[in-house]
Amino acid sequence: MGKVKTTFTKEDVAAFIENAGTEKKRNDSLVLLQLMEAATGEKAEMFGPTIVGFGKYHYKYPTGHEGVAPLVGFSPRKAAFSLYVFTGADEHRHLLEGLGKYKMGKACIYVNKLSDINLDVLQNLMKESIAFISDKYIRL
Repeated sequence: MGKVKTTFTKEDVAAFIENAGTEKKRNDSLVLLQLMEAATGEKAEMFGPTIVGFGKYHYKYPTGHEGVAPLVGFSPRKAAFSLYVFTGADEHRHLLEGLGKYKMGKACIYVNKLSDINLDVLQNLMKESIAFISDKYIRL
């Protein structure tokens, strides 16, 4: 079993966002910060060197792999935002309807800028994902 490489750190979220590239990227990051804090009721923490995470849960897969991950999170990458807000479960695909312009990754949704997506749909997506995670895993 491999060691979990990405963990929560004590790095400063505000300093990370301040260095997040363009003014637009920083402003969008601040909006995401507010939306995700409201959705989780949790303060932002750095998860690894580049992910801003909110809340924590412990997961354990049937393979035995386990760890701690954020309920939701984002990373203001150079090309696009990585949004960690979707469970990936087939029964949740309908939650993506009306989201707007995005691309799906293996574990995240990529958006170029927040104006490309419907923030109400994003909020509902986060709410449903948090409920799913809370029912399936242990929140910390």
